[in-house]
Amino acid sequence: MITQRLFCLTAVALAAMTLSLPGTGWEDHHTKHFEECAKVCAGYQVECEKNFHHCFNMLQGGKNEHAKAMYLSVGCAEFCTILAKLTARKSELSIPACEACAKAYDACAAECEKFPDMPEMKACRDMVKIVGHDHEKK
Repeated sequence: MITQRLFCLTAVALAAMTLSLPGTGWEDHHTKHFEECAKVCAGYQVECEKNFHHCFNMLQGGKNEHAKAMYLSVGCAEFCTILAKLTARKSELSIPACEACAKAYDACAAECEKFPDMPEMKACRDMVKIVGHDHEKK
């Protein structure tokens, strides 16, 4: 199964390979991929922000074990925002941004997996399934 993360990485990599080739019409062929990746990343950014808010509320309630997830969620949201902007612009910097975003997401998702009974963190757990990682076995 092709994941959203791999979709973005592949689409941006293919588009970047043709950026410097004159007359290839890369914009026609890759605009859809860039646009889809931008939408996916913007959606993930919103989910990360929601998770940040949830973790913040848990911290206020004295549940300090949510501190790391809170910080990782807000950091991951920033990576998603940057990647959404770069892919929307069809920037050649999308490739390193995709790689960084994927690493940030992996760290955040691994932390969110520590709270399997929290429905508010379901988005992170669902993204883990989509990406195909099993952080519990690490």
